[in-house]
Amino acid sequence: MNLDFATLFGLFGSFAVVTAAVVVGGSVTAFYNLPSVLIVLGGTFLVTTMSFSLSEILRSQKLIARTLFSSDRKSDEIAYDMLELAEKCRGKGVLHLQNHIQKLAPDSFQSKALQLVVDGLPADDVNRILQTDLSGMMARHSSSAGILHRAAEVAPAMGLIGTLVGLVQMLSNLNDPSTIGPAMAVALLTTFYGAVLANMFFSPLASKLERNSAEEVLSSRIYIAGATSIGRQENPRRLEMVLNTLLPPDERVQFYN
Repeated sequence: MNLDFATLFGLFGSFAVVTAAVVVGGSVTAFYNLPSVLIVLGGTFLVTTMSFSLSEILRSQKLIARTLFSSDRKSDEIAYDMLELAEKCRGKGVLHLQNHIQKLAPDSFQSKALQLVVDGLPADDVNRILQTDLSGMMARHSSSAGILHRAAEVAPAMGLIGTLVGLVQMLSNLNDPSTIGPAMAVALLTTFYGAVLANMFFSPLASKLERNSAEEVLSSRIYIAGATSIGRQENPRRLEMVLNTLLPPDERVQFYN
């Protein structure tokens, strides 16, 4: 895994632009209000947690953190790798995979797929186990993306609630001019905080998580197709045709040409 500089550049760059506009336009302290922070940040977290279970919220943190990283291998490279393994196993047998497995991370999807083949499970059982594992992974990714999308919906709503709180405080104390300024700060800053969080943090990260999930699902499907084909001792040329049905047109492989 490599750092995803596009995510880092977009995330920090967007906040830097807003911060620069605040600094150039006037006092930075005018854009900080503790009640507004509590309403938006605390309210967004608590309301989002109400929509899911606490375990789902905690489990999603690791997946959300992975949006800052990208895979160091493209899908066509993975396809070539599986075709090369299939070609070698055709001549040397499936036990040849053991040497390759030792080079992989023990908890990786590829390692699990190849180990099932080495263990001698029938190809149909290998395919069923891996498909079940893939379905679980997709469900976890969908849940994490759903949490971010929900937070993106809640943050502006909490900003609106904070605006209403500030307006009520202001209108109920019109006879005291000293309270109008702080009340207006709460009213305006909560809307500002909610819009920033939703559109510059939660929504972009949700989109990136869904994109990364799609790439990981494609890689897993390639591993499943490769492991199943090796387990059935099929001609690797057939595997090449199967993999090209999974790959996008601009990433299709030509291993035997």
